[in-house]
Parts: sequence; structure tokens; C-alpha cells
Amino acid sequence: MPENNFNRAQWKVLAILLLVNFVNYVDRQILFPLFPLIRRDFGLSFFQLGSLATAFTIVLSLFSMPLGMLADRTSRRRVISFGVIFWSCATFLSGLATSFRFLLFARGLVGVGEAAYTPAGTAIISATFPSRVRARVQAVFDTGMFIGGAVGIALGGIMAGMVGWRGAFFVVGIPGLLLGLLALGLPETKAEAANKTHPGFPVGSLLRNRAYVLIMLSGWFSAFAGYSYIAWGPEFVQDYLSFTPRETGIVLGSVVVLAGMGGVLTGASLADFFAQRIRGGRAMTVPIGFLTSAPLIYSGLHATSKLQFIVCFGMGTFFLTWYHGPITATIHDLIPERGHATALGMYYFFVNLFSMAVAPMLIGRIADHKNLLSALHISVIAQIFGALLFMLAILAVRAENLLISGVGPETL
Repeated sequence: MPENNFNRAQWKVLAILLLVNFVNYVDRQILFPLFPLIRRDFGLSFFQLGSLATAFTIVLSLFSMPLGMLADRTSRRRVISFGVIFWSCATFLSGLATSFRFLLFARGLVGVGEAAYTPAGTAIISATFPSRVRARVQAVFDTGMFIGGAVGIALGGIMAGMVGWRGAFFVVGIPGLLLGLLALGLPETKAEAANKTHPGFPVGSLLRNRAYVLIMLSGWFSAFAGYSYIAWGPEFVQDYLSFTPRETGIVLGSVVVLAGMGGVLTGASLADFFAQRIRGGRAMTVPIGFLTSAPLIYSGLHATSKLQFIVCFGMGTFFLTWYHGPITATIHDLIPERGHATALGMYYFFVNLFSMAVAPMLIGRIADHKNLLSALHISVIAQIFGALLFMLAILAVRAENLLISGVGPETL
């Protein structure tokens, strides 16, 4: 943790939200190692498999902004509690699916619950900790995503051979019910108390902020790339490198946990360091990470051995994940505290609906017509476009004097 003088209440907030984020991504990522079993059981194409992720992402996108606005206007902790309990019930329901349409519906419901969590959770963190460590505390929060995602991938691969894909959904659906109740113990922030008498943050002002819009556009490409690797990575290593389902879960899970966590914490530390010294410096780590990662990921996709893939893809993941803490912190730097959940809600609405919802199906469609390797080349190119757009966002920050030393303005 970046500071040792945080009080007990701050540690409690971070611990609860980190744990909920962990369960969030276990529920989300366990689907992908189960793809081969689900495909065989229901006789699905790659395109149909991709639509399972797309249905979840579309619903997640559509509910992110209204639930983010609701969190800013009412109670962030209550919105979080509702979301955790709702997605846990929907995950359990996924295991009861008797048809592809039933499973598609259940995965869509998971998206409703998860849409309630991230905008409100990141807003509580930024309100609880000083701005000088904003990227680092957001990065610690994001480690829950990587640990949970890795555990989800590993657990899915292991449980696929033990209890089948239905049993995997049953197991991971239970812990969230307890965490949903625990989230009610989160403290109310000053911004929440003030928002009870405030009409809410004006959404139009977000769209007039050029740097914020460019960050959303950059997020489109980066999310497309990252989600493509997550969705199709297990299928790719089994088809091209002869990984077994168990090896897929353990190896990819370990790579995501070690490289992802290391990248998140490194990128956030660099971001907070530069934020105190250069106007817009916090954001500089994002394009550096994207551009360094792209050739490494490409080399991993063309690996001729399992070891070569693990090394190249692991290093690529390390640099690609630099952006997680800085991008949330930068958005919160640009937007007043009372609009933090709304700003993240709009960001996730745009990125999830127009990028992550498209990525699995588009990559699957290209794979159906050509092959999966060629399809994943599109994701590498997307990383480069994401870096270029984020550079434009940095220029906008510097030109408009929107961000100084990592401390955002009180009004836009």
C-alpha cells in the first residue's frame, strides 16, 4: 500500500471494495474457460459463444450510467449492495440454464448487478483518500479485478473437469450474497451527503470536456484489445499451442495475476509520481504502456512454444495493464467529486457498449471466416490506436490547463 498513515476507516473501505471487486471478476471471468464445454453442450458457433459475453456487456453498458447517476444522487453504498446481491443471484441462475437462450438471459442479468458497482466503488475510494495517492489506491482496488479474473479463469478451468460448467456457476454465485450485506457497512462520503440536496451532476458538461471525451475514445480501443484477449485467450492457447483446459486455467490465471497486478501497481505508482511534477503527468503512463505492450503481445500470439507464449504474453500484459489506476484517477481529477460516479458511469457505458460488447462477437466472426490468430491481430492494432488517442487527451489536458499536479478543479 502506498501510505502507512491511513486510518482504520480508510483501510476498511479499501478492504471491502477490494474484496467485492475480487468476487465481481470471478463471476465475470469464469465464463471464458467454460466456453469449450458450453459450445459442445449446446452445439454453438464461435459467434454464438461470443454473444454470451456480448449480452452481458450490453446490459452492463446500458445500466452503468443510470446506476452511476443514482449512486451520486442517493447512496453509493446501497447501490453497491444491491448490485452485488443481484449479480450473485444471476450467476447462480446461469447454472440452471437448460438452453442457450436461457443462459444468454442469465448472463445479461449478471450485467445489471455489476453495472451498479464500479462507478460507485471508485467514487467512494476517491472521496476517502487524498488526491496525491489517487492512482495508487485505485490500482489497489483494481488488483481485485486481476486476482478475481485470474481466479475466475483458473477456477473455471479446474472446475470444468470436476463439476462441469453448471457447477462452476453455482459455486461462485454464493459468496456475493454475504458481501452485498457487508457493503452496507461502508461509510457515507461528504459528496453523498451534499448530493442529497443537489440536483445532480450535469451530464452535458462531461461531453464539453475535450480531454474526457478523448479518454473515452482511447478507452474504446484499449477495452476492445483487452477484452478480446480475455475472451479468446483460453480458446487460442488450446487450439494453437495444445494447452489442456486445466493448463489453460492455471497458466493464463497465473499470467494475469502476476503480470496484471505488477503492471497495475507499477503504472499507478509512476502515474502518481509524474502527477506531482508534470501537468497531465499522471496520464503519461497510459500510452507508454500501450505502445510497449503491443509488440510483446504480437510475439506471444506467434509463439512456437508454450514457454515463449507465457513470457511474451506475460510481459505484454504487464505493460498493457499500466492504464487501470491512472485512467480512473485522471477522470476523477478532471471531474468534481460530486460527479465522480456519473463520469465513470458514462465512461463505462460508452466503452462497454461500443467496444467490449462488440469485441468478442467481432473477433469470433473474423475467426469463423478466417482464423482466430488473424482475428486477434485486430486487437494488437487497437492498442496502438488507443495510445495515440490518449496522447491527444494529454495534449488537451495541458492546453486547457484542466489538470495541475494531479488535483482536479472544483468545477469544469
